[in-house]
Amino acid sequence: MPVRVLVVDDSNFFRRQIEKLLSQDPKLEVVGSAENGQEAIEKALALSPDVVTMDIEMPVMNGIEATREIMRRKPMPILMFSSLTTEGAKATLEALEAGAVDFIPKRFEEISRHREEVQKILCAKVIDIAEHGSPAMRRKASPSAATVSPTLAPSSTVEKRHSGTQTKIKLLAIGTSTGGPVALQEILTKLPADFPTPIILVQHMPATFTPAFAKRLDQTCAISIKEAEHGDTLMPGNAYLAPGGKQMKIVSRGTQHIIDISESDPKLTYKPSVDVTFSSLVNVYKNQVLAVILTGMGADGCEGAKKLKSAGSTIWAQDKESCVVYGMPAAIFDAGIADKILPLKDFSSHIIKQV
Repeated sequence: MPVRVLVVDDSNFFRRQIEKLLSQDPKLEVVGSAENGQEAIEKALALSPDVVTMDIEMPVMNGIEATREIMRRKPMPILMFSSLTTEGAKATLEALEAGAVDFIPKRFEEISRHREEVQKILCAKVIDIAEHGSPAMRRKASPSAATVSPTLAPSSTVEKRHSGTQTKIKLLAIGTSTGGPVALQEILTKLPADFPTPIILVQHMPATFTPAFAKRLDQTCAISIKEAEHGDTLMPGNAYLAPGGKQMKIVSRGTQHIIDISESDPKLTYKPSVDVTFSSLVNVYKNQVLAVILTGMGADGCEGAKKLKSAGSTIWAQDKESCVVYGMPAAIFDAGIADKILPLKDFSSHIIKQV
């Protein structure tokens, strides 16, 4: 059966364009549309679509409020359309906190100039989030963890035992994508201000979003968090978010470890890339990294994690049940390099104990 989609946008033109793009894929079926948040709630409850595409700025009720209400009453995957502005970034982050699964830039000019590419990206995202759903939906659908694989159950922790003395951790490195903003906030808000190591964060996100996201995290966390800048020196108790659209590496300069920000190779899919950042840590920190892969689409981070693992560093991955999209952690699991597999809620306590 095709994935059933509800399209929500106050612009008649944009709504029609999205409906046309989705309808071109035989795996998708547009089952309805709405022009404001209140109508979106009503149709979502009546039609029970597999995915809702949601605009943010709308009359009567905006997309953030509508998302929050839908997730409260009948959780379903919601994909937000976001403008690539500072205000758009702030609103999108609010929508993700309200329960939206992911976002996609809302650019009218892209539809006319690069219609096939936009159609491909949009349909792929809709199909993927329909397949994976969201943690809230899975919790509602599963009355107990009995139906979940024991090694991936919400309350489970899979750990590989190692002999010998444990290496002292000198850097916490976290990579994530779809579902990452909420996951990072869940972990970082529970870390103490005197956290003993630097933290580097790689989140797949546009360039206009990372400054707002870093600022939002900094306001809600005890540790200090900033968007990384070229030349920053890594300091304990500080977290550095890779800037969108560029690549972040860590290099040594004497006894200091410095952030190197550069333009991305056009051939690379992810900007920033977890693989690029993690790979740069091998020569700098060797076996002293705690590398964490959280929820996200694709397999970015797996190759970098393999290199860190070979150097003796520690690799953790998020479990399937608590992921928004079990892609990046699944790659770590399938590669057999995870030292621990944890539900999202347990990461902060385990990190504190390890570090």
